[in-house]
Amino acid sequence: MTKTAYMKWVCGLSLVAGLASCNLDMPKEEQTSYETLTVKKSDIVVPVKFSARLKGKEDVTITPQVSGQLMRICVTEGDQVSVGTTLFIIDQRNAQLDLESAEANLQAAIASENSAKLEYESNKNLYEKKIVSKYMLDNSENSYKQAQAAVAQARAAVNNAKVNLGFCTIKSPVTGRIGEIPVRTGDQVSSATYLTTVSGNLQMEAEFSVTESIVERAVAEGFSVNIEEALKGFPDVTFVMKNGTEYPHKGRVSSATGVVNATTGTIALKATFPNPDGQLFSGIQGTVVLPFDEKDVMVIPQLAVVKLLDKQQVYKVQPDSTATAVDVTTTDAGNGLDFIVTSGLKVGDKIVTVGANNVQEGEKVIF
Repeated sequence: MTKTAYMKWVCGLSLVAGLASCNLDMPKEEQTSYETLTVKKSDIVVPVKFSARLKGKEDVTITPQVSGQLMRICVTEGDQVSVGTTLFIIDQRNAQLDLESAEANLQAAIASENSAKLEYESNKNLYEKKIVSKYMLDNSENSYKQAQAAVAQARAAVNNAKVNLGFCTIKSPVTGRIGEIPVRTGDQVSSATYLTTVSGNLQMEAEFSVTESIVERAVAEGFSVNIEEALKGFPDVTFVMKNGTEYPHKGRVSSATGVVNATTGTIALKATFPNPDGQLFSGIQGTVVLPFDEKDVMVIPQLAVVKLLDKQQVYKVQPDSTATAVDVTTTDAGNGLDFIVTSGLKVGDKIVTVGANNVQEGEKVIF
């Protein structure tokens, strides 16, 4: 050994001795602990969500049934109205004149009928006494029948004039809320004029579409066998506003088209919601949530799943406590917390949950 090498060896030995004499610890390998979960099967309620639009169950478009000048608008947009509430009044003067004319024509027709009746009865008596001919009797009888028909026509004209006069006062056919009113007092309106819509909002319908497979889940025998039974098979549904607020009253799926749309492969449904406080309005967009029971499925936390491009992996803890990545397929449990595992794991497997993103392949897992 050269003198230089010897001196380096002595210095190194002295350094180690010095560190030991100062009670300094040498660096040690750190081990990380993780939370784990043993996979098991359980039941879970999965909320399935569909975009929906609300409409009053008795929405009615209001249009005039007679033409004329709009004299008065008796409501304002957004008003809550009852059945029979006056909404609009159209100029009644022409309709009133038509009624008076029809009533006058009726009186004239009745007078003519009375005259024809007297003549017929007179000729009937004279014929029995062989004073007039059968021709005169038949002729007077025909005149009497024509007069009776004229009275019936005149009476119908009176009734028609009364109806038209009634049409000048437009009343609400349902209880609901007034929509947009695009007309103004003084406008000339006709049967083609849109006045407003009364949204019958005591009950609201949410219109949405679902896949055929969703309907078939509701009843074992399938949608095409019995629509009524399929609707009964749906659970109570929830309506969620666009801002995330959940409407407090539950609804029921009340109707279905019964025909699968060949283009989209969906079926149009309607869910009916009670609206006792008038919180819901026609045209509101939101989400209908159908809860479905998933029984005997493997549920794991979403934080246990590591996403790599198009793959999903979890770290399975081996008997020797090392972590091994395994590919899994999952479906969303709909609660923002869990996944339902459809393949890749089995009951009894132990997986890393909290900290899964930091696990290295083959790393010892301390838990």
